[in-house]
Amino acid sequence: MSERTFLEEIHLKNIGVITQANLEFDKGLTVLTGETGAGKTMVLTALNLVLGGKSESSLVRSGEERLTASALFSIPKKKISDFEMMGIEIEDGSLSISRSVTSEGKSKAIASGVSVTASVLSDASDYLVEIHGQSSGLNIAKGSKQRELLDRYAGSSLHKVLTKYEEKLDSYHHIKSRILDLKKSTSSREESLAQLKIFSETFIKLKPSAGELNAIDDEISRLSSVETLRIAVSEAMQALESEESGVISALATAKKSLDAVKSKDSKVEKFSEDFNEAFFVLADIVPELTSYLQSLEADPERLDYLQERKSALNTFIKKWSDSESLDQGLVDLIARHSTISSTLEDLNGGEERIAELEKELIEAKKNLVASARELTVERNKAGKELSLKVSDEMHALSMPHTNLVIEVNSPNYESGLKESDFTPSGCDSVSMFLQTHKDGALVSLAKGASGGEMSRVMLALEVVLAASNPVGTYVFDEVDAGVGGAAAIEVGRRLHALSKNAQVIVVTHLPQVAAWGDQHYVVEKSTDGTVVSSGVTSVQGDDRISEIARMLAGLQDSSSAKEHAAELLNLRLQG
Repeated sequence: MSERTFLEEIHLKNIGVITQANLEFDKGLTVLTGETGAGKTMVLTALNLVLGGKSESSLVRSGEERLTASALFSIPKKKISDFEMMGIEIEDGSLSISRSVTSEGKSKAIASGVSVTASVLSDASDYLVEIHGQSSGLNIAKGSKQRELLDRYAGSSLHKVLTKYEEKLDSYHHIKSRILDLKKSTSSREESLAQLKIFSETFIKLKPSAGELNAIDDEISRLSSVETLRIAVSEAMQALESEESGVISALATAKKSLDAVKSKDSKVEKFSEDFNEAFFVLADIVPELTSYLQSLEADPERLDYLQERKSALNTFIKKWSDSESLDQGLVDLIARHSTISSTLEDLNGGEERIAELEKELIEAKKNLVASARELTVERNKAGKELSLKVSDEMHALSMPHTNLVIEVNSPNYESGLKESDFTPSGCDSVSMFLQTHKDGALVSLAKGASGGEMSRVMLALEVVLAASNPVGTYVFDEVDAGVGGAAAIEVGRRLHALSKNAQVIVVTHLPQVAAWGDQHYVVEKSTDGTVVSSGVTSVQGDDRISEIARMLAGLQDSSSAKEHAAELLNLRLQG
């Protein structure tokens, strides 16, 4: 668990029927219960927003201007680089994400204090949380989802083979593209050569670099506003350093006053420490401002050069690139120039070069087929292992005679494969079936399982996958629908087992499941139909027994229901 991310807390305000709630989560299994319509799923709606989900104005509580949802995640050191690659900074091992939506439907997302897009949050969610709702069974019926689950289980060994396959596929398509381009340009070879030489000469003369336009714009803006910047920075320094009215002097005075009484109250000591930190932060800024002020110098010649350089780059990009963005156009042209040697070689080679490339294409096809075959072998091996492990889990979930069968179908590699057989993920299609008894007929997962059975199949899959999957938090939204009795107890038991490898959060209406929670929250509905600010509360001891009794009998004060509730709670202690 220490190597996984986990959700520490979530705060929601004005979402649906909930006015305000704050939930703190521990590792292990957390259950959320409450009467129908109390707003249990709104907690997960808030989490979905934080993770980049679709924002809708209808989610904003009636009569309010905006909703806010925020969450705090703990991020282990080995995972930090994954987030930094997405442009998200991790501070002291924590990631804070907030999302707001106005009643007009406008949305804003912030990660670690920096504005980000919802798509960035969505990408980050792949490393944070996996949510399973009541519709998850519909997704698993798709072949692409089944292949994705198998590949997740296979892990790094399959990923290495898949990466190799992708490289072979890219190489094949690249050679084929070169052949097509060469055949098209044969009739106008001389003209194409002349154009390429002009492009190459211009590029070499300019020597552009990626991001150069933005850097030039920044420097032009600074050189064009030297005096304005000098005045602003000087005024800022005066405001900081003035002996009579400067901010630093005022902070020093305030700190001195607090220091005189901090021994009388620990809270005042904390205030003093905060003032001290603010004092040193501002003091550190002063030399930086001084250095910046000294660097400000008008340079008309440099400004003229930059403007000429910008004009030359813009002309070059507009002539040779079709991109609407000048920055992207420059990136594309730099990439184009990096391959110009091979392009010129192709054009100069004529028909002989085409023949050489066609030989290379045949060899690339052989290598591609070999990689695809290797991928099929890895998937077949993983499929057999996953089938056995998930079947064992299903047997523990009151499906004693039902097995999961995974088939990996691939084309005949000995015969001529069509180009359409080679997809980005290989030549395989993956199908999952249920077999209700030994030697029984195989029935597709979509047709062979009821709602309750599908929930248990999904849970069995997740229990097995959690051991290797990098996601630290699993959320289940009433996936126990259609389950009852002994099966419900086993669902709770397996959710508790899953929580040994990852944090698990479950919204449930079943007392047999709720009893397995290490932490229990109740969403309560007030008399006027709304949820008060303290509507999401943590229950323990007698309060938890009363809640489970309510779930069992609809009555919190039923003595027989309380006895049954206490019996269910003892199951978790017995393991």
